[in-house]
Amino acid sequence: MSTSPAPARPSRLSLAVRDSSTMLRRNLLHARRYPSLTLNLLLTPIMLLLLFVYIFGGTMSAGIGGGDRSDYIAYLVPGLLLMTIGSTTIGTAVSVSNDMTEGIIARFRTMAIHRGSVLVGHVVGSVLQSVISVVLVGAVGVAIGFRSTDATALEWLAAFGLLVLFATALTWIAVGMGLISPNAEAASNNAMPLIFLPLISSAFVPVDAMPGWFQPIAEYQPFTPAIETLRGLLLGTEIGANGWLAVAWCLGLAALGYRWSTAKFNADPK
Repeated sequence: MSTSPAPARPSRLSLAVRDSSTMLRRNLLHARRYPSLTLNLLLTPIMLLLLFVYIFGGTMSAGIGGGDRSDYIAYLVPGLLLMTIGSTTIGTAVSVSNDMTEGIIARFRTMAIHRGSVLVGHVVGSVLQSVISVVLVGAVGVAIGFRSTDATALEWLAAFGLLVLFATALTWIAVGMGLISPNAEAASNNAMPLIFLPLISSAFVPVDAMPGWFQPIAEYQPFTPAIETLRGLLLGTEIGANGWLAVAWCLGLAALGYRWSTAKFNADPK
């Protein structure tokens, strides 16, 4: 009597993809059920955009050598888009910390699932939320006068790629911050540099307009080259070495955050 062959076991890659997709759906459902955190973090760059355009726009435009408020809108929006990513990833740190303190991650460690899928679900979910948040802030910018008429299709594609890469890098850092935080409040505080750094970058004023002693602080950090690269892609201004610096910062932060997060996640709980 012939016997039917045993069904083929799924590969490790297919298991990782399946489990990561499950964790992604879980995180997206969690974000949809608790939208207040994402909404609060999204309001920060929108309020700053409206504040700097309508309250300080005329003065700031003159400070950067522009003719009117529209020149400052064009200067400001690229920086606010990257600040939106930093703001959104704070929610990732809080979400990961909640999973740790509530014991969900400890339960996942005991289940027959791909271990990396838990973190991948958080990262991919956060990147998707960051992209959606950037689109919303960008829509507000367009509504108040931002235009990018000189950018080619290739430059738009490069700008989108930079935003996704930057979001991925910051998200891995935020995941690590969430894993080391004892509670959600500590996670939020630990991730505050992701909002603070854009404030001391070239997002609001050119680095050359800052005091000489402060310029290195603004220049040698990840946000400034990323902002200048995005600004150049959208507005047709000179990028120079900022493009390579932005990519290097993103890859370095992503690698650091990945190693940090996976090491902390795989460590035996104390």
